[in-house]
Amino acid sequence: MAHTTGRGRTALVAVIGGALLLGGCGTGGSAEKKVDLHALLPEAVRKAGVLKVGTSFTAAPVVYRNDRNEPDGLDPHLVDKLGAALGIRMELQDAGPFANVLPGLMSRQYDIAMSGITDTREREEGLDKDGKQTGPGVDFVDYFMAGIGIAVDKGNPQNIAGIDQLCGHTVVVKKGTTHDDLVQRQVKVCEHESKPLKVVQTDTDTAALEKLKGQADAFVTDYPKAKYAAQTVDNGNAFQMGGPQIQPRPFGIAVRKEDAALRDVLMRAMNRLITDGTYDQVLADHDLAVGAIQNSVINGST
Repeated sequence: MAHTTGRGRTALVAVIGGALLLGGCGTGGSAEKKVDLHALLPEAVRKAGVLKVGTSFTAAPVVYRNDRNEPDGLDPHLVDKLGAALGIRMELQDAGPFANVLPGLMSRQYDIAMSGITDTREREEGLDKDGKQTGPGVDFVDYFMAGIGIAVDKGNPQNIAGIDQLCGHTVVVKKGTTHDDLVQRQVKVCEHESKPLKVVQTDTDTAALEKLKGQADAFVTDYPKAKYAAQTVDNGNAFQMGGPQIQPRPFGIAVRKEDAALRDVLMRAMNRLITDGTYDQVLADHDLAVGAIQNSVINGST
């Protein structure tokens, strides 16, 4: 994918996410460039000299381990750049399955979480999929836009082109994701239509793709991850996209509610990367420029 200019990036966000992240109060300008972001970090973080980042290495091209077993993808590379902007070492902590990431943040295993986490009202307010209060929720520093994608077998033999076509099929999802919630809700719709939908849950994208090669007819996940699988698995000969991107929402860095000062300086650091062109380059390096935002905001999903 070609590198996207600032003007093109604005147009893309307008198409993908309306005015969601265009209306925020991002910081910029020459005065902002001179601000010492390190000095704005909470004293405890500065004293520690490290900011621990919880993640799940299960979602290429957003966050995964490459052939050399090194952290790779959009999130690890943005973490490196954020660390440079903040003048602090940022250390990735492996949370294991994605479903562990937010609970690990709330139990203080790490300081923040960055793992392709979709910013939703439920996560912000600490609600489960049924709207029941389960905790205090988290704040998000939004940094990317991604919708839902459906990966299907090459040739799309089941003619799946959207969520409504999942009825009557076996669908694989990664546990603890917004896609898991979406497909579980669709189960009830399919029951009403007398076309049962079977849901298979896995802990990793790799396991989900193995299911898609076998018993499953579709894998519902973030659009960039579905597209990456379609392009790379078996040299692009195994899967394809089942329809266009739907329901775009922001990814966000998750921060505990009580850590507002840390949250705010992370937003300023992200906006510095956007302003100086670092952000665009990182996205282009991972063929993810289509998800670029114009400025980072707090809790842009609500």
